[in-house]
This record gives sequence, C-alpha cells and structure tokens, in this order.
Amino acid sequence: MTRPGICFGGPSPEHDISILTGLQAVHALDEAGRDPVALYWSPTGSWHEVDPGLEASAFADGVPRGSSELELVGRPGVGFVRADRRRRPVPVDVIVNCCHGGPGEDGGLPAALDLAGVAYTGPGQASAAICMDKLAFSGAVAGAGLPALPLWLLTPDAPADGVVADLAGGPLIVKPRFGGSSIGIEIVEDLATARALAGTSPLLRDGAVVQRYLTDIIDLNISVRTWPELRLSAVERPVRSDSTIYTYAQKYLTGGGGMATAPRELPATLPQPIEAALRAAAAEVARLVMARSVMRIDFLWDGGDNPAGLWVNEINPIPGSLSWYFWSNEGDSLIGLLDDLIAEALDGPTRRFVTQGADGTALRSVGTIAAKLA
Repeated sequence: MTRPGICFGGPSPEHDISILTGLQAVHALDEAGRDPVALYWSPTGSWHEVDPGLEASAFADGVPRGSSELELVGRPGVGFVRADRRRRPVPVDVIVNCCHGGPGEDGGLPAALDLAGVAYTGPGQASAAICMDKLAFSGAVAGAGLPALPLWLLTPDAPADGVVADLAGGPLIVKPRFGGSSIGIEIVEDLATARALAGTSPLLRDGAVVQRYLTDIIDLNISVRTWPELRLSAVERPVRSDSTIYTYAQKYLTGGGGMATAPRELPATLPQPIEAALRAAAAEVARLVMARSVMRIDFLWDGGDNPAGLWVNEINPIPGSLSWYFWSNEGDSLIGLLDDLIAEALDGPTRRFVTQGADGTALRSVGTIAAKLA
C-alpha cells in the first residue's frame, strides 16, 4: 500500500494556514486507513515527524511535543531521514505538498524533492517559480494573448514619475512580487507612497509590484485539476465585507475553517459570455504554467456582460484547503481528491536531470585555469 507523507508549515508568512491545509489532508488520509506520515516544517526551517492525530492548536507555540526531528537530504534515494546517528530513512512513497508561500510553494521544496528523486504532488519547480512570481506570471499571461491588467516592478526608484501613464494619480495597489493569500497587499494614493512602501515594508523586501487599483471590481475564482485529465470546477464569487480588497482575514480567518468556510457564492451567477471566457482562459493558463495536481486561478471582473471586462489576476499553485471546497461542490470527497493527486504523482517518473554534453571534452581542451583567466 502506498504510504503518503504530508508536508506542511514552512518558513513562510502563510505557515499557519499551511498547517490547516496539511492537517485536513493528514486527517482525511488517516481516517481512510492510508497510514500517513505527518511532516511538519517549522518556521525556522527544521523538519519534524509529528503525530498525525494532532489538532491545529498543538502547533500554536511551535514544534509539538513528542515530535521527531528529521532532515531532508537532496540526494537520489535518500529524501527524509531521522536526524540521529543512525540516519534511518522515513518510509514514504510520495509527498503531498501542502506548503503555502515561501520555499514550499515557489519551487524550493519541489527542487529539493527532485534532487532526492521523491515523487510529490503539486507543481514542479519551474511551474511553481512562474506561478509565484507575479511579474513573470503577468508577463506570461499577456505574452500568450490572455487578458491581464498591466503590472510593473516597484522599487524605491521605479517606476519613475511620468514613465507609466496608467499609474498617474491613484489609487494604486501594491503587492509582494512573491507570495499569496493577500498578505502584504496595500492600497495607496500615489506612486510616491507606493515607492516609499516598497523601501520600508518587510513583506516587500524580496520584491514588489504595482498596478492601477480598480474600484468596484469583483473577484472570481476557479479551480483546475489535471488528473486524469484537465477539469475545471464551477466558478466561485467570494463575498467580501466592506473592505476594498479580498483580504487575508476574509479568506482564512472567517468561520474557523479557513478557505473552506469563507463566505462565497458557488457556483457564481454570471452572464454566459463571462463564464465562457473565464473557463477558456483558465484552461489556457493551466497549460501555460504546466499546471499539475490542483490549482486555483483568480480573475477580476468589472460586472458587465463584455468579456473585455474580465482579466486573469493571479494563480495559486498550492491553494488553501487544496481547493477542496470547489470540488466538494462537484460531489467529490476530500479523500477522492487526495487519491487523485497521489495517483498523478506516482504515475509520472520523478524528474530526470540531463547530463548530455558533460563528457569531459571541454575540460580536456582547456589546458590550465590560469590560461583561462589571463
């Protein structure tokens, strides 16, 4: 029987939400008799095997009692091992990646698992890197001819006043270039304020982007699954409070159940041309970013009947609750979703690195390094 390891937590602002997603998966797999291994990644970067029966409160003050420290070794045939003298491997056949934000979702963890030759769910390294870089994702979407709102790199010096007409005046929306869940997003009145924010906010230290903020805009989301074929869920319309953006608190802290209990209209009532355009764009985005497992694609809509008022906004490669609430609406169970993700991960070979051309010819022809430096 396949034994899954579920990775959750991690050194990310979304650490706590990742724990919720991970424990949902762990408990569902445990109840189904899959004998899951719960792999907790602490905010400081250490790995621990924890009791799969733990509840979220056990992690509120750090690493739970009774856990066993592990190490992830990026070498073929090794993977997770116990951090003791014997260095015994942790017996898992596949990793279910439930890490939101940071290295768990931006390609860092997938790259380490590739090096270890371990099968895993979620995006591969290249896909994750594109999805979690808002500037790269926006450019890829626009380059493919899909509708995307213009987005610019933001630094304390750029963009310069007057260079970008769209940013003259305000309001503007500032976002972390890398990351999700609405953490670090701010609405400001002008470009000077945006640039000042980019130079002072710790959440923007690794990069920031800026774009025109559209008032009275509507969020629309859809989930995609890729196994055994590409599937699109019904469209969700999140229900905002009086705030100007769909906030982190609204997404994850409403009702005590994270994304699964956040208020929403699902399926959303939409004009037929808007729903058709959204579904076509979602399928194309999934192909564009090499989507795998389950992802969520977020759109912005001006509320009209014309598809010209619909834009691709962002993509979440490892969505909260693994987007299960989308698929529950379709009649699918959480364990059914997890079984599909695991089957897809095990069906394909682990990543193979190409060494063709590394045959020593260039090395033998060099002579001395001193000659190369001269």
